[in-house]
Amino acid sequence: MRELETQRLRLRYITEEDTQQIFSCWASDPEVAKYVTWKAHRTIDDTREIMHYWLDEYKKPDRYRYGIELKTDGTLIGMIDVVGFHNGAPVVGYCMGRAYWGNGYMTEALGAVVKELFENSFDTIVIEAVADNIASNKVILKNGFKLVAEREDALSPQKPDEKVKINSYRLYKQ
Repeated sequence: MRELETQRLRLRYITEEDTQQIFSCWASDPEVAKYVTWKAHRTIDDTREIMHYWLDEYKKPDRYRYGIELKTDGTLIGMIDVVGFHNGAPVVGYCMGRAYWGNGYMTEALGAVVKELFENSFDTIVIEAVADNIASNKVILKNGFKLVAEREDALSPQKPDEKVKINSYRLYKQ
């Protein structure tokens, strides 16, 4: 994994020093956690615990995990990563602090990650979003993904009682 840059963003490795910003900016916010697979962190210790796992995962050659940082002032505003693989295709997930929603940052970050994955020999990219998460679905469509399936399912093993409609998208290398 190499760091990436866009017009307004730097996509970089996260570090242990980012723990407080991750907790404060998005991990502790129930609105951010509403449509993702994890529950909002109650304490900074929740974030510290997952940080150890995330940082250890950088040792894997197929690990793509980026902190999304504003170039203007170095503020870490979100994350985007490959959360797994489906039939060999990377599955992308992302989240961003609520204060930064609606500025096109995630559209920009996703575009950079898509480009990087295609340059790294992947020919298909998978992404899913809860149907009710209108903004996230728009980000995905703006990046050229096509809706290929819809299903009713639990949001994640961490949220087994939350049944939602999930949109599944694919993007194929041209």
